[in-house]
Amino acid sequence: MEIYCTRPGCPRPLNQFADLDDRTTLKTVQQKYCTACGMPLILDGRYLTERLLGQGGFGTAFLARDRRTPAMRLCAVKQFQPSGDLSPEQLAIAHTLFEREAIVLEQLGNQHPQIPDLFAFFPLEIPGKTAGTSEQFFYLVQEYIDGSTLEGELETKGPFSLADTIAVFEEILSILDFIHTRHVIHRDIKPSNIIRSNAGPLYLLDFGAVKQVAQTATLSAGGQSTGIYSMGFAPPEQMAGRTVFPATDLYALAVTCIVLLTGKDPQELFDAYSNQWNWRSHVPLPQSGSDAKEARFADLLDRLLLATPSERYQSVREVCEALNPPGSPVSAPPTPAPTPMGGASGSPVSRRRFSDREIQIAALFTGYEAGLGWIVLASLDLPPSVKTIAWLLFLSALYFAQATRAIQKYDLAILAGVSLAIVLIVEPLRIAFSWIAAIGLPISIALLAFVLTWVWLWLYRRFF
Repeated sequence: MEIYCTRPGCPRPLNQFADLDDRTTLKTVQQKYCTACGMPLILDGRYLTERLLGQGGFGTAFLARDRRTPAMRLCAVKQFQPSGDLSPEQLAIAHTLFEREAIVLEQLGNQHPQIPDLFAFFPLEIPGKTAGTSEQFFYLVQEYIDGSTLEGELETKGPFSLADTIAVFEEILSILDFIHTRHVIHRDIKPSNIIRSNAGPLYLLDFGAVKQVAQTATLSAGGQSTGIYSMGFAPPEQMAGRTVFPATDLYALAVTCIVLLTGKDPQELFDAYSNQWNWRSHVPLPQSGSDAKEARFADLLDRLLLATPSERYQSVREVCEALNPPGSPVSAPPTPAPTPMGGASGSPVSRRRFSDREIQIAALFTGYEAGLGWIVLASLDLPPSVKTIAWLLFLSALYFAQATRAIQKYDLAILAGVSLAIVLIVEPLRIAFSWIAAIGLPISIALLAFVLTWVWLWLYRRFF
């Protein structure tokens, strides 16, 4: 088994322990130490880190397993590790923010299905490199969300469609409505802090910069906000260290949306000369002021991006009423589904919309499988009506599996390869059809389905 050392600057962090491949030893061994630096590797007596996930302003995240759970549950371990040279006062603030994240996760994570649960928060003190000294580390263990951040999606897939951006906006609004009603402001909303789990739902991460609105005492003098923010996403009041509001989070969410829509950094979208956001020219939008939801969304973003907090919408409810006025299908933020038993493994099925790219890939896959399915049915000695009904049922099953995301992404390629292998290897099918037919027919139907889907999407986007 491999265990990754969490000591900063360890020269060889990856350790191999063959004896831990035995489950009994893995569950009972007291401790293991890094062969390069001597750092204890089994954190808090139970967490075994496997690899590095990433590093932020105040912490480094690792993927770990909990050996005290029957299935060796995956979890994310964050180590307090501030970057740069901080003064004692700054270090104290950073440590307080790290502790605050644990407190907020404990309060909110178990109450909302799209905020990670807190599993543990503990210190680790070990002997220092010189005699008579010690080193102290702090760790936070939370639910591991298997998926990709919106920043990662933007890098790999390019700018989001308007429909996909609205879907993200509304889903994050639901989370903000939950935390704002509990007097919590996140203060660091950006694409890298929003992750789409492989199960579908979006999760809001990194609560290290949260601020309790109701508190009168803050970390900084004069009742001001701490200077923790992400450049480009934070509004003027936050960058100036002033009081923050729910409208502060809404501003950052609006910046996140225009970044997703354009694929550009905030600095490229803000005109410092006019002190205004210039993002509309980068995105094809409906005419401003029209009744289309897309047009209302664009106008809404402009208002949320205003520099003065009082000129923005003041709450999630106001935003939802503006985006979905009375008479439209949705007039309030969606209510989060109750957290299922079993944690992340029981995540609810996603309701997010499919992007155009996903629809086109689904058309290719469905057409390809339809061709292979017809080859299989045609080789059977059945009445034509029975073959047709069976083929239609097969297509319905494919549609349902993709619509519910029971199969998606890499599953499609794997299933397509397995299906083709069955047709080419199984003797009766190989005799009944030539290799050219077995390969050419599914590809032809797949291309036809792709073209028809592309035309339908173009017509839909153009006229509806």
